Amino acid sequence: MLDLHCHILPGVDDGAEDLAASLAMAEKAISQGITHILCTPHHNNGKYVNPKSFVMEQVKNLQMELDKRQLPLTLFEGQEVRITGDVLEEIQQERILFTDIGNTYLLIEFPTMDVPAYTEQLFFDLRARGQVPIIVHPERNAKFREDPNRLIPFLEMGCLAQLTAPSYVGIFGKSIQKTAKQMVKQRLVQMVASDAHGVHKRNFYLKEAFEAMENDFGSEYVQQMEQVAKDVINGDATEIPEYTEIRKKKFGLF
Repeated sequence: MLDLHCHILPGVDDGAEDLAASLAMAEKAISQGITHILCTPHHNNGKYVNPKSFVMEQVKNLQMELDKRQLPLTLFEGQEVRITGDVLEEIQQERILFTDIGNTYLLIEFPTMDVPAYTEQLFFDLRARGQVPIIVHPERNAKFREDPNRLIPFLEMGCLAQLTAPSYVGIFGKSIQKTAKQMVKQRLVQMVASDAHGVHKRNFYLKEAFEAMENDFGSEYVQQMEQVAKDVINGDATEIPEYTEIRKKKFGLF
């Protein structure tokens, strides 16, 4: 199993506090059946700045610690990039890590309460460069929770969206779980990742989420989501199932 969104690096953001916490996360990931993790510390979110060169060094160091302890987990370098007007400039300055070595896919985080007005233009510019923004945890964004169909214009541009596993199993509450299930049912999200921050805070729940999805939609559905995650890591073209708009229920007298 592959996890393409995880805050396992020690002491770089609000994820693992130190090496001991990182190792505990690694052991938990292995127990979940996870074999590969894309390390995605926050970058430019107003509190944490983790540019490409720094992250690559941190991943190398943590992989050495895992190997030393014979923990069977392979780490890749990545970032959770907060959307700003400087994303393109930072890409040109070699400060941004994509999910793949071909610089095709990148994880983009929105503010919790908003979708910035410049998002469409930024995503258009990225798509014109052959790059694919992946909107992370849209089910936890206030605007997308208000109307999940707001994802559709971005999907029509060729962007992707990644659900957080704990959302699907209710860890963030019933409201977010309801939105997560709607998004999965209508295929408005194409992949699932843990966004794990620790074993005592924001745990993985990836195995549990996939089991719940398999129960809801069948094993083929889960396999498709896992395949998209592999394609994103490898930089391959993705085959995206057709998504559908969420129809709003009409309430009347009869």
